[in-house]
Amino acid sequence: MSETTRRGPAAVAGLVAATAALAAAEVVAVAMSRPASTPLLAVGDAVVDLAPPPLKQFAVDTFGTADKPALLIGAAVLLAAAAALIGAAAARRTSAGPAGVAAFTAVGLAAVLTRPGSGTPDALPTLAGAAACVGVLLWLLRAARPRGTPSAVPPTATDPGGASGPTDPGGFDRRRFVLLAGAAAAVSAGAGAGARALAASGPGSGLTPANAVLPTPRDRAAPLPEGVDLELDGLTPFFTPNADFYRIDTALSVPRVDASAWSLRIHGLGVARERVLTYTDLLDHPELRERDITLACVSNPVGGSYVGNARWTGVPLATLLAEAGVRSPADGGPADQLVSRSDDGMTIGTPVADVMDGREALLAVGMNGHPLPHEHGFPVRMVVPGLYGYVSACKWITEIELTTFDAFDAYWVPRGWSARGPVKTQSRVDTPRDGADLAPGRITVAGVAWAQNTGVDRVEVRVGDGPWTRARLAEEDTADTWRQWVLDWDAEPGEYTLAVRATDREGRTQTADRTPVAPDGATGHHTVTVTVS
Repeated sequence: MSETTRRGPAAVAGLVAATAALAAAEVVAVAMSRPASTPLLAVGDAVVDLAPPPLKQFAVDTFGTADKPALLIGAAVLLAAAAALIGAAAARRTSAGPAGVAAFTAVGLAAVLTRPGSGTPDALPTLAGAAACVGVLLWLLRAARPRGTPSAVPPTATDPGGASGPTDPGGFDRRRFVLLAGAAAAVSAGAGAGARALAASGPGSGLTPANAVLPTPRDRAAPLPEGVDLELDGLTPFFTPNADFYRIDTALSVPRVDASAWSLRIHGLGVARERVLTYTDLLDHPELRERDITLACVSNPVGGSYVGNARWTGVPLATLLAEAGVRSPADGGPADQLVSRSDDGMTIGTPVADVMDGREALLAVGMNGHPLPHEHGFPVRMVVPGLYGYVSACKWITEIELTTFDAFDAYWVPRGWSARGPVKTQSRVDTPRDGADLAPGRITVAGVAWAQNTGVDRVEVRVGDGPWTRARLAEEDTADTWRQWVLDWDAEPGEYTLAVRATDREGRTQTADRTPVAPDGATGHHTVTVTVS
């Protein structure tokens, strides 16, 4: 068998060894109850942290809420290519295999040990993966060695002669190699998938979204006004189901927090009485309430879908801060920034004045009548109407520190985003869709508009270069929720561009000037082009 031919099985050996490494790391990480400490996730998190804002936005624009799976798939493809190259290199010189594994191990350890809250034990999954990788690689390289040629594998107890010992006559036993490599790959894949499934199922005991029970709040949300949901085909429903609510965050592995062991520390500048709250403290709080609040992501482009409306259950954040002795800057308080920290290490900075100015800022425990889903912050998250999520909507929150904007930059600020992120008045056409081919006659044009904490006062639609025509607004729930709108248009044959703009209750009308999402939210009119024929 030629040297070139031998590299093929050696490359396969590298791929199978990499699979074994990932599986071993998964198993050890799950056994330690630290599923996020696997090297693949840690390196992925490091890539997310180090990627420049334009690259992050490109990923969101291109892949949407599938950006995280896309990143992990891309990392897996690169790892597979590198593993194959390491295996092929080891066909000539066996030491190249362990050396290549050592280099990747160093990268994995650096990523794991620099994650927020990591410690020395978090290195164990990476080290276990490296050991499995080297062991499987050398084992399969030995199986891939053509008989009748000297072995490149070091001497072993079963082959003390090694390269200088006797060789077996004959050729490469392809069937044996395929069986061994296939068995190793199957065992690795099964072990890794089983460990990941176990991790995804959440803690085996304690409080999870599946068994947590929300009490009935004393302060229920007011009944929805009649006509708040126009119930039109193609129009976004007034409430966004939990399963359809957008999710934009940096967590490659969703934290699975046991609510019975969860706590929240409130401390820092101007805190007269440091507090540690439990999940039960929030559920039993006398001011537990329901409120309807629309949330929007700063990464939402004009006309985008990263906005949703839900009925949240929680405790007013201003009440909890007041109980700790915190005063708003408007009342002489020394702190102007509230820094919330997540279980996954994320930091989010929120203006203290905004959460203590009377708006319905909540520490939320429920979403649309159910405990928060893991993906949306279980057991507790922040919800602040009128602010983009990157400066307010901390999920899996574990700490609130009072400080100043001068003293601390939260996660997104050094990455080019504004420190304060008030939501900009926006509107969107939901129906008809862009590119639709329509029949002449009366056409329903409808969508949603939002200006949280201010309220939508007016929505107007323009057909082509015609005048702005006032649309009919659905009834308003609260100033913190979006409003549906509708316009009946008598359409004649032709191609048309439909544009929409909203005006909030303070008289601010959307600008037509198009700006990108960075650094503080996109602007411009949403347009759709349709053909009437």
